[in-house]
Amino acid sequence: MAPQVLIIGAGPTGLVLAIRLARHGIAVRIVDQNSGPGQASRAMAVHARTLEFYRQLGFADVVVNLGIKIEAIHLREAGEDIAELRLKDMGAGLSPYPFVLAFPQDDHERFLVEQLKALGVEVEWNTALESFTQDEWGVRAVLVRGGERIACSSVYLCGCDGARSRVRESLKLDFSGGTYDHLYYVADVKTSGPENRDLVGHLGANTFALMLPVRSRGMQRLIGIMPPQAEALPEPGFEDIRPVLEPLLGIQVEQVNWFSTYRVHHRVASQFRVGRCFLAGDAAHIHSPAGGQGMNTGIGDAVNLSWKLALVLQGRGDPALLDTYQAERIIFARRLVATTDRAFQMIVSQGAGGQLLRSWLVPHVFPVLTGFTAARRALFKALSQVQIHYPDSHLSGGRAGEVIGGDRLPWVPQPDGRDNFDALQTLDWQLHVYGEPSPTLSTAAHELLLPLHAYRWTDAAGDAGLLRDAAYLIRPDMHVALALPRQELDSLRGLVARYHLRFGAGKSEI
Repeated sequence: MAPQVLIIGAGPTGLVLAIRLARHGIAVRIVDQNSGPGQASRAMAVHARTLEFYRQLGFADVVVNLGIKIEAIHLREAGEDIAELRLKDMGAGLSPYPFVLAFPQDDHERFLVEQLKALGVEVEWNTALESFTQDEWGVRAVLVRGGERIACSSVYLCGCDGARSRVRESLKLDFSGGTYDHLYYVADVKTSGPENRDLVGHLGANTFALMLPVRSRGMQRLIGIMPPQAEALPEPGFEDIRPVLEPLLGIQVEQVNWFSTYRVHHRVASQFRVGRCFLAGDAAHIHSPAGGQGMNTGIGDAVNLSWKLALVLQGRGDPALLDTYQAERIIFARRLVATTDRAFQMIVSQGAGGQLLRSWLVPHVFPVLTGFTAARRALFKALSQVQIHYPDSHLSGGRAGEVIGGDRLPWVPQPDGRDNFDALQTLDWQLHVYGEPSPTLSTAAHELLLPLHAYRWTDAAGDAGLLRDAAYLIRPDMHVALALPRQELDSLRGLVARYHLRFGAGKSEI
């Protein structure tokens, strides 16, 4: 069967895109020029929003058990501990995953490859994209494997092929931004003494360093800036940084599994879509290490794009739906790249601002702030990506309570021990009412084949910002499309008509 979607690149972004498309019943082909999952990957943090998406797919709890919950950040400068920031359950009440999870990208990729295989889709390794053309009928690509050129036709092509994206280059898209001056290292090491289960970070002028635990190997992942004397060497190795690194983090390294160096960039593509071709993940945007946002953002791209492609390919939505992918994701990517760049520049700056941050704000102010619930919740929202919203999207409208169209659906635990995220595992549209649905709304939902979930009103729903008896139209990616305070149908009819939406298995209309 010819693929409906050809995915170039089998990192986390491409794999999640393939998994969700396969779950939607879309024929997908995924290729990667590498021989297998990455060995020297550096993304470690899996945030709450990614775990919420994984819960939709049924494997969030498995991922949590494979990783390590980070309960604290220990900050150091000049070889001394200066502050401890408690992270344990900092998002309590906001998400079923109120923590930061350490789960290295290489282990993460191998896990996703197996999940995709269970859906009947194998990654085609050692297969590169040579060229492609597109027209109103589809995309024709030429792949290369073992010196053999292979023709592949598909309806759409998705470039998830990283910072050096062949898809982006072929589309001749600008990738503006910059490259940080320093050379960075990443290593897997075994340290002496008790096993570390927290994040340890060193803040200093041009001496940024992090250590996080890796459960699968009982090792520690080290990430940081190469010392100047080591960076000047033709082929620097771990022994060249050991004398500087060990005092910075207060560790002794007994064993080195692997060591690699790399450059860090901050860039955003000028477009995320050209015709039938899309960019996602590092092919579309790359970030500084601040906040561990890059991989999670790429996975968010995949989730956003997958259901829109599926609806269009299944004839359940107008192709104009695909325009909302770039409109929603490029604004967030630009803002995030700018924010992480400013934060990272401040952390490693030699200037007065960086010194003020490291010598006074971090050791004295941050620990006090994180002792307050409001500050902890704000920090969690900023890191976890649960506050990503699309208020200006053509798919968004209305306000009910504190929730506006485009917001992530707030998480609401139920008295029976379940929650309102249980229903979202269908990966499809649905209506939620927290209180009593009107007979008119119930009838319309039935005619539309649109599942309607009515939850008993609770204080937890009010605390989450929901409005009693309001209706919320939920998209397949767990965002609120429409917030309808009086369960009014005009907005719902308008959205259905504008995008020719069909819910359920059959055609319906109101």
